[in-house]
Amino acid sequence: MTLIDSPSQTTPPQAPPHASAPAAPAAPADAGRAPSAHEQQRTARSEQVNRLRAGVLGANDGIVSVAGLAVGVAGATADITWLLISGLAALVAGALSMAMGEYVSVSTQRDTDNALISRTREDLAAQPEREHDLLVDALSESGIPNDVVESVADSLERHDALDAHTRFRHGVEGDAVVSPWGAAITSLVSFAIGGVIPLVAILASPALWRLPVTMGAVVLALALLGVVSARLGQAQAGRATLRTIAGGLLALLVTYGIGAALGTMIG
Repeated sequence: MTLIDSPSQTTPPQAPPHASAPAAPAAPADAGRAPSAHEQQRTARSEQVNRLRAGVLGANDGIVSVAGLAVGVAGATADITWLLISGLAALVAGALSMAMGEYVSVSTQRDTDNALISRTREDLAAQPEREHDLLVDALSESGIPNDVVESVADSLERHDALDAHTRFRHGVEGDAVVSPWGAAITSLVSFAIGGVIPLVAILASPALWRLPVTMGAVVLALALLGVVSARLGQAQAGRATLRTIAGGLLALLVTYGIGAALGTMIG
């Protein structure tokens, strides 16, 4: 009796572990994801810094601009009516101009940032591997060692790919795009407050004392502004405040000299 061997049942070969395909970069995080507490704090901080910048710039410009114009007119004429008209015109026009300038500037920056975020989102959807390599390059240039940069990039993309690419490659944080209206209103109010100080000083002082009284008011206002802005920004105000005061006084002296010269020529 002969035995007929049955065909041997062999298992298909398995691919070695190292031959597995690399994982694709994670897709951008869901746009509807609720912001974390850290992201909300970062957004509030960015808005606070933007308002502080607009407020300091507006107040400084209001103090120097209104004082310079009023002192220039005072150098040409002692008529209190012209001083009042020119001072109010400078106050209103300057405040509106500052507000519009801040609105346009911040709006342009916000539109640019939003356009960059949109392009990055499209690139992540169309070419995820290429974008991943670019993120790795950006992280390497920032100082992350080569032996861990891939794992760091993968971790960032798994958490929020869009945020990782916009922040570390382009320096733009989507949740920190500030509001132009906040900057405009802050700038308008701060300019008006800053401009009222020298205007009241020059209108309330006698003709012979208008220049020194106004210069004293400007020095005090700029010094106070420097201290307040330094405290709000948690910075040191000494040298920056001195530069601001020196610049304001120089502007007053120049405008007063021009006004006096024009007043002499016209008179």
